[in-house]
Amino acid sequence: MFKKSKSAFTLAEVLITLGIIGVVAAMTMPTLLNSTQGAQYRAAVKKELSVLSQAIVLNIALDDYDIGQTSSQTAPGGNRANMYNLFKNRMNVVATGGEGWTSNNQDHGSGTVAFGTSAGSNYTFFFNDGTTFTFRQGSYGCSMAPDNAATGTVHFRGSNLCKGALDINGSKNPNRVVSCTNASATDANCQVQTPTDIYPVVFYDQTILPNSPAARAVLFKGKQ
Repeated sequence: MFKKSKSAFTLAEVLITLGIIGVVAAMTMPTLLNSTQGAQYRAAVKKELSVLSQAIVLNIALDDYDIGQTSSQTAPGGNRANMYNLFKNRMNVVATGGEGWTSNNQDHGSGTVAFGTSAGSNYTFFFNDGTTFTFRQGSYGCSMAPDNAATGTVHFRGSNLCKGALDINGSKNPNRVVSCTNASATDANCQVQTPTDIYPVVFYDQTILPNSPAARAVLFKGKQ
């Protein structure tokens, strides 16, 4: 009787296999991480937009005014029908301040500077889930109601467009505004290969929406 010989991998074959696995992992891990991170960011922003919308609806029920009905008296406190009190009274706010974006010429969605160039021009709410919401102190009365009832012409009205930004992980990095990978992109062709944590928003009446092609791409186009 002859014993059957047992085949086995040599050390060289094992090392080659491990090397191939390492190369494949190095090639696929960044894409996998970006995809996972993008899904997390997308879920967090959708949740926060929903929570802010619910706060507006709740404020209508309790205090009978929405964003379009806010006054220019933006100072905190009292029962003034202003933007600060609307969100402060209806959200789980753990801290407030004038913190926020302080960089010069930050474009927050429509080719304009939404917050100015100093921290003092912003209000920032820090929520208990770790996100922050920042908007201009001068925001009030933004609406999409018809300006001309006879013709039905619709424009934003009020002192300005109500603009802001959601930072879904607060002070944690990367602290960068989400942007399209392809330069000068529009909603039709924007691609976001590396999602980041700050999302411009626009809000009016009872509505709050993403306010840049990149923000809309991450939220509405699914996997980037």
